[in-house]
Amino acid sequence: MIFDSRQLGAEFLGTFALVGAVCGAGLFSAPSAGLVAVAFAVGLSVLAMAFAVGSISGGHFNPAVTLGLVAAGRFDMDRALGYIIAQILGGVAAAAIFWYILSGLPAGKWNTFAAISNIAAPNAMVSAGLLEIVITALFLLVIVSVTGVRAPVAFAPIAIGFALVLFHLMAIPVTNASLNPARSTATALFGGPTAMQSLWLFWVAPIIGGVIGGVIARWLHDEFPRSAGRKRRSRK
Repeated sequence: MIFDSRQLGAEFLGTFALVGAVCGAGLFSAPSAGLVAVAFAVGLSVLAMAFAVGSISGGHFNPAVTLGLVAAGRFDMDRALGYIIAQILGGVAAAAIFWYILSGLPAGKWNTFAAISNIAAPNAMVSAGLLEIVITALFLLVIVSVTGVRAPVAFAPIAIGFALVLFHLMAIPVTNASLNPARSTATALFGGPTAMQSLWLFWVAPIIGGVIGGVIARWLHDEFPRSAGRKRRSRK
C-alpha cells in the first residue's frame, strides 16, 4: 500500500466538503428550497473542491470513484485503501459537526439525519440498487471521459460537478442519491437503525456501478492499447 499524506489530506477535505454540502443543504435548506437545493449544493461542492485540491489527489472524494478509476486503469489499486479510509473519515467528520449543530437548534423546523440518509424500503431494494448502479456507472463514464488525454482537462471539474447535480435530481426522490459509500456511511451513522440497515446496499450498488462505468469508459476511449502501441513503435 502506498500512502501520501498530502493526497490523503486532499481526499479528506474534499469528502468533508461534499458531505458538509449534503448535510447543510439537506438538513437546513431542503425543508424550504426542496431537492434542487441539495442537488446543486452537492454538485457545486465537488466542482469547487476538484478545482481546489484535484491537482493534489485527483479529486475522487468517493470510494466508488476510486475503485471505478482502478477499473478504468487510471489509478493504482495499492493506493485505493488509503483513499477510501480518508474519504470515510472526511465524510464522518463533516456529519458529526452538522449533527452537533443540529442538536443545538430548535426541533421541528429542520430535517433529521434519518431524512437525509440513503434508505431503501425492503420491497424496493432492487429498484433502488439498480438506480444507484446506473447513475454511478454514468458518473464514472463522465469522469473518465472528461479527464482523458483528448479532453480539455481544465474544464473537467465543471462537467463532473454538473453531472453530479443531474444524477442527484434523478435519484433523490428514490434513494436520496448516494453514488458514494462515504456519504452514505457518514449520514447513516447519525440516521438511526433504518439507515444503518440499508447501508450495505449503498456500498454495494455504487461500487458495482463505478466498476462497470470504469470498464466501459476504458473500452470506449481505448487509451491504453494505443499508448502501448506507440511505445512498441518507438522502440523500433
